[in-house]
Amino acid sequence: QVQLVESGGGLVQAGGSQRLSCAASGRTFSMYRIGWFRQAPGKEREFVAARSWIGATTYYADSVKGRFTISKDGAKATVYLQMNTLKPEDTAVYYCAASTGRLRVDVKESYNYWGQGTQVTVSS
Repeated sequence: QVQLVESGGGLVQAGGSQRLSCAASGRTFSMYRIGWFRQAPGKEREFVAARSWIGATTYYADSVKGRFTISKDGAKATVYLQMNTLKPEDTAVYYCAASTGRLRVDVKESYNYWGQGTQVTVSS
């Protein structure tokens, strides 16, 4: 089993920045990829960003490319999502997710483990 715990959400003004953290524990050696999804009220959960657990390959949704950066601190087994130039449409619950298989990166069904989510609210 893998446990994922997110932190860092909150209220931020449009144009501002925020950093989310996801601490992984348990059988992290089984992880192939780790990423972030988000879900706004009344909408489907959507892909935001992901990266290889071992290695440096990163992936981004078009809607956040150039504004968000996913990174990892291997020593802490923690992944970060740095979000800059935030927009009201970025408001959502953000979930950390981990995959143990080499499956399609941008669909939630590829991910085995999920955190509890953290709310990000961007005010206009």
